[in-house]
This record gives sequence, structure tokens and C-alpha cells, in this order.
Amino acid sequence: MGRLGTPLRLLLATALCLLPAAALALPRFDEVRRDFRPSDVQVLDRDGALLQRVRTDATVRRGQWIGLADVSPALRNALIYSEDQRFYEHSGVDWRAVSAAAWGNLWNSRTRGASTLTMQLAGLLDDDLRRGSSGRSLGQKVEQVLGAAQLERDWRKDQILEAYLNLVPFRGELVGIDALSRTLFAKAPHGLDAREGAIAAALVRAPNASAAQVARRACEVLRAMQPGPAPDCESLAFFTQAALQRRAFDASAGIAPHVARQALRQRSGDAPTLRTTLRAPLQRAAVEALDRQMRELRGRNVQDGAAVVLDNASGAVLAWVGSSGVHSRAAEVDAVLAPRQPGSTLKPLLYAQAIAERRLTAASLLEDSPAQIATPGGLYIPQNYDRHFKGLVSARTALAASLNVPAVRTLVMVSPDAFARRLQAAGLGLRQDGDYYGYSLALGSAEVDLLALTNAYRMLANGGRYTPARLLPDAAAAPPRPVLDAGAAFIVGDILSDPNARVRTFGPDSLLATRFWTAVKTGTSKDMRDNWAIGWSQRYTVGVWVGNADGSPMWDVSGTSGAAPVWAELMRQLHQREPSRAPAPPPGVVQQAVRYTAADGSERGLPLEAARSEWFLAGTQQALLRPSAIRAGADDGAAGRIARITAPADGTILALDPDIPPRHQRVRLAADGAPADVQWRLDGRTLARGTAADWLPWPGRHRLELADARGQVLDSIRIEVRGAGVVGPPPRR
Repeated sequence: MGRLGTPLRLLLATALCLLPAAALALPRFDEVRRDFRPSDVQVLDRDGALLQRVRTDATVRRGQWIGLADVSPALRNALIYSEDQRFYEHSGVDWRAVSAAAWGNLWNSRTRGASTLTMQLAGLLDDDLRRGSSGRSLGQKVEQVLGAAQLERDWRKDQILEAYLNLVPFRGELVGIDALSRTLFAKAPHGLDAREGAIAAALVRAPNASAAQVARRACEVLRAMQPGPAPDCESLAFFTQAALQRRAFDASAGIAPHVARQALRQRSGDAPTLRTTLRAPLQRAAVEALDRQMRELRGRNVQDGAAVVLDNASGAVLAWVGSSGVHSRAAEVDAVLAPRQPGSTLKPLLYAQAIAERRLTAASLLEDSPAQIATPGGLYIPQNYDRHFKGLVSARTALAASLNVPAVRTLVMVSPDAFARRLQAAGLGLRQDGDYYGYSLALGSAEVDLLALTNAYRMLANGGRYTPARLLPDAAAAPPRPVLDAGAAFIVGDILSDPNARVRTFGPDSLLATRFWTAVKTGTSKDMRDNWAIGWSQRYTVGVWVGNADGSPMWDVSGTSGAAPVWAELMRQLHQREPSRAPAPPPGVVQQAVRYTAADGSERGLPLEAARSEWFLAGTQQALLRPSAIRAGADDGAAGRIARITAPADGTILALDPDIPPRHQRVRLAADGAPADVQWRLDGRTLARGTAADWLPWPGRHRLELADARGQVLDSIRIEVRGAGVVGPPPRR
């Protein structure tokens, strides 16, 4: 064999001289490691902790790049013994092995292959050198030798071995030692023992061999590597068969599957890791809190839940739990983004709008009594959750105690269409306009998702300024957009933080009362299909939903027994070591002592509500409130007696047709709940009197007002008329 070495070397050297220089262009080690792409993406929290691993390449299974120091010595030794025993001695080509292989081929005897680990790595790095079904051609073999020589010249031995272990195919779709270790042995590569290392080495030689063949080869490797008693090959065969059937490397694993999928949709590029804004400890606490509550609600037909935590200042998502996991029959559905009916959780936004528009104050009296409101589809008859009515209550009590009838009466003042537009501005993408939902919009008849609703509450926490929530730390921050008056947002937050105001419905010892400052609202949709608890502290906003993904009703689950326990636990977790103080009132908010008297102004009997100090927008404060100050009485249909313009709708655009005579293009003006002597004013001029009138329009933008006999404006809208007009405004008298 020794005599064949020199001729073979001369033959190979001659062939190498004939190869083009381009065949030598193999990448450097740092380039190979940089360009390595696992088949999974690791989704990380803000500090780099692993949240979720998600498979993104279905064609191959590669794990993470593993440094040589993190590979068990047993595997390294087994691989070198099986594939390249003189790896640390040769310079890319094992000439002794080449000579032995040539001699064996001459006499048709079987020998170990002559390809070194370095030569095999050259084939893994260059597609042109890959072994085909009929083996490699002579040219490919020569190029492989040349590539090995280049690698040995430019790379260190440890780099060659490390790259080989990460790039070599083992079995089926498994490529690289990380995928092999986690799939077949359910452990990291540094934990492989001698038996597992021998199996891995045997798979390199024959990736698709039967379990029996792999076991025989692994036993040979063990026998040669371990002096002393022979290994138990029979038990190794059973172990090998079990390992080759195992698939322990799940396609996705972690504590944030839904947020991982959402983050992948938002990312740019294809980096193997993706950092998010989440906090891993908080995410884990949210998962555990939701799991405990699902177990607590067992037997009440509750299967699903979701939770989200936002940072008030930045809008960063700190926790995102989209499912109750093992408790759910629809665990893949992301309930953070699934639209559901929000119930009473829209009420804070409604009262904030009414206060901002100076239609109400926190001290204003509202009638909580049976009401029948005329609508185009018939009578709308709202009911309270407990089917009881409280009579006259302040707006503070009505909101904090979540009374339905006062909320509907408030929406009558604001109008469903105007409220729907404000909800849209707050990021709640309603599918229809306000007129579609009607007065039931006050009670949450529209569908919204948990993330958007929680972010709308964060808008209240930020003084009425809206920015989108952010999941990726490098996402561009949008400038704040004013949605609500800062004073109105502050007053609503003060109401939702007032435990005394919610006593009538929730009692004196409610889960909603925290030891630190928080503002919170619960909600339950029709037939107990959805249950919510959403609120904020000085730094955080937390939203929780429980229910069933299929929309089936829960059994005897209210806001305080369903979502509120999870909300309270997350708030306690957030503020274990961090205080939460009440916000300071913004400019334009004043405090006024208020008291309530009987209709005649006397203080006989018990007052409607206890005297207190109340917050007002400057100019709306009152010291004394009595029932006679209510614009709507307590009789049937009282909710519908609030004076408002019903036609045309606010924001209407009218187009005049020049082919139609002007007298046939009159616009019908209609009002509801107004006295008979009400007057219509257009752009400051009196237009007509009575609850209905016809108007001959002219082009321009107009303000239409409804005023009482004293000239006080009861309601107003803006409209625009387009087209050629033939009639101008009447002369001023």
C-alpha cells in the first residue's frame, strides 16, 4: 500500500493543477456560522429570555448553531473514531486511508471510506460537491480534495469539527447535532452519553439505515472506544429502536405561542431570533394565573381565557396570553385578537365623551328606572344586570356600579353615531356605524378584541391621548393623537378607582379594590357569553377576558367571579415592589364640594347621595344638585325625552341636483324629546320652530342647532351641502 501512495499523490496533484481557481471559493468559518439558519425561530423577551420556539421551515429540521464546547466529548470521540481517526494529524486528506481504499478497490475488498471530515465538510459547503445517487465523479472527488486543502489552510481544526457537526445530515429531515439530540434523545447536545454518541456517529455513516443496522454499527463503535467488558449490544438495539421512533422536538414550544405568531407576522428579515417587548416572568405569571382561574371555574362551562398587559407610557406589550391552553378546545385561536362583545366595558368611554362634551358631570343625576326608547325597529327596553332599578343616581354611581339604564340615557344625549366615531378614534375598529347598533351600543353590542379594548383604556390612562400598542421593540413609535379631553379622562379614571361608588353593585369588599391605586371596569355580554375585567394603574393597563371560543354561555359567571380574579392577581404581580399613585388632575379640572337635596331644595329625609367633594371640568361645577335639575323625568320613555336632532345625521353631506327643481330638494329636519316651542338655528340664524321643519338647502358647510325658548342650545350637528344652489341664506333681520 505504501508504494501506491506516491503515484496517487502525483495523479491528484496533476488533477488539482487543472482545476479552475473558482472551484476553491469556499466560505470562511465566520461566514458559515453567520449565514446558518435554523428551521425554527426563537422568539425572545425584551431581555433575551426564550419565550417561544416556532418552526418556520417545513423542508428541513435544523436546531440552533451549537459551539464545539457545548457538544459532549463522548459524541466528538465517537464521531472522530467512526469517520476520521487521524483527523488531528492530516491536512485535509488522509493519504493512508486513500491508499487503503485504492488497494481494497483493486482486490474488491471492503474498507473504510477515504473521505475525511474535512472533505465531507467541503461537500456540505459546496452544492457542486454533494454526493449523488451514483456517487461522486472523479472531478468532484478531486474538487473535494482541493476544498479540504483550502479549509485546512483557512480554518482551525475545532472550527472544522464544529461546522461539520452543525451541517451534517443525520436522519430524514434532521440536520445538525442540535436537531438530532433534541428529537431522538430529548436533550441538549452537551448531555449526550457514550451510547447516544455512538448512535449519532452510526447515523452519519448511514442516515437511512434500519434500526438494527444502526445499532450494530453503534455497538462496533462502543466496543472499539471502550476497553474492558463488551457492551450489551442487545439492550443497545432496543434503545436505538426507541430513539429512532422518538420525535421529542416539537414544532413549537414555549409560553407564548400566539404572541410568537403575531411577532413573526410583524418582523422584517429572517433572523433566527426575534426580540419582543414582553417580560418572560410576567408572561409566565399571566399563563399561570389564567390556568388557576380556569381550574377554579371548572363546572361552570368556561373553557377559554386571554390576558394582555400594556406599558402605559410606551404602549409596549408586556404579556400576551391568547388561550387557556389545555382547558380549551380551540387553543390555536388567539383570543387576544378575536372579536367579542365587550358588555359594560364600553361605558367608561361613553361617560368620558359625555363629560367632555359637557352633557354630564360626575355629579349629574340620572334616572335609573324602567325606560322604553323608541327606535326605527321598535321599542328598546334596557335592563340592569340585577333586574333592579336604583332610582335617581349620580353619573359617578351609575358608571362605577355599572347601571345599564343610565348608560343608555347617556348615549341618547351623545347619539350612537357620535359614540361610534369616538370608539373608532380610540382604535376600536367597529364593523358598522353607530346607527346600526343603536342604543344597545352603550351596553357593548358591537364586537371588539381584547388588545384594542385594553389599549383604549390605556388611552384613558394617558389623559385621552392614543397611540397603538407595540409588540416589537424596534417598531416606530407613533406620535400621540388626542381622542378625549384630558380632564374627562381623568374624571372617569377617578370614578373607576372609587370603591365607595361601586358599592351598590359590587359590595364593600370587592376584588376590584386593590391596596394601591387602580381604575377598573368589568363587563359581561348578553347571556354571559363573554366576561371582561380591564383597568389601569399608574404604569400599566391590564385586560382579561374569559368565556368560550364557540360563543356558548357560561354558567353563573359574573365580572367579579370570571375575569376579575386574574386581573387582580396580575396587578398585584406588577406592583409587588412598585407603587401606584393616583394621577394629578390636569389643567382645566376643578374640585367642588357638592350636596344633594329634595326637589324643592329642602334637606328633609335622606339625601339622594352623600355630600362629597367632586371633580368637574372648569365651568361645569355645581354645589347643589336636586331632582328638578334633571332635564328628563322619570316617566315612561324618559330616556327618549332628551332633546336631540334625529335628522339629518351629524356629518351628513348633501348633494344638490341641478336637474331637479329646488322646491323638491327640501331637507326634513326632525328632533326627538324636544318641547313644542323648540327652535331651529342654522349658522346662528333662526330657521324654523317646532320639532319638525323643512329646509331649502344652499351650498356650504353649516352648523344646525336645536335651541329652547330661552336660546339654550340643546343639540347641534354639522352638515355640508354640495352642488349648484339657487337659493341663498335669508337676509338678516
